[in-house]
Amino acid sequence: MCQPISWIEKDGHLLYLTSDDLQTRKGKKLFKEIGDLDDLAGHGAIREYFGLSENKGTNMEVNDLSSPKNFPDEIADAMRHGKFRNIFICPDMLTGSAQKKYRKVKQAAWAEYWKVKQAAEAEYQKVAQAAWAEYKKVQQAAFWDLWADPKNRIKAWR
Repeated sequence: MCQPISWIEKDGHLLYLTSDDLQTRKGKKLFKEIGDLDDLAGHGAIREYFGLSENKGTNMEVNDLSSPKNFPDEIADAMRHGKFRNIFICPDMLTGSAQKKYRKVKQAAWAEYWKVKQAAEAEYQKVAQAAWAEYKKVQQAAFWDLWADPKNRIKAWR
């Protein structure tokens, strides 16, 4: 299920985040701080971006995404023009042919992701095991060098 699109009504204006907003310096900073696409469509991110305290404006959202008529005209128009790209994705709102294409691309992307992830994990394990073995070798050698000479043992206890 998709997350609802959120906005804040304040002084007759609708405040919400668009892809264009995220391309600004302030938007890039916000994305870095939040780090989660799901949270970018929320009231907290909107308030942070526009510098609104909790007691300013009214939090609004739509949970029924079945029709653009459920949204304010301004937001429905922004949706039609792709202004929520990279912020909000709801395949259920796409036309049938767009849904099919979306599923095909998503499936291919996931397959590639898992292929790369598995290869990276295997390589990491190989490198980590070799590094750990080398560390243990160096650690043991250092330990025996330190304790082999009685003068070092005394220095180490001081």
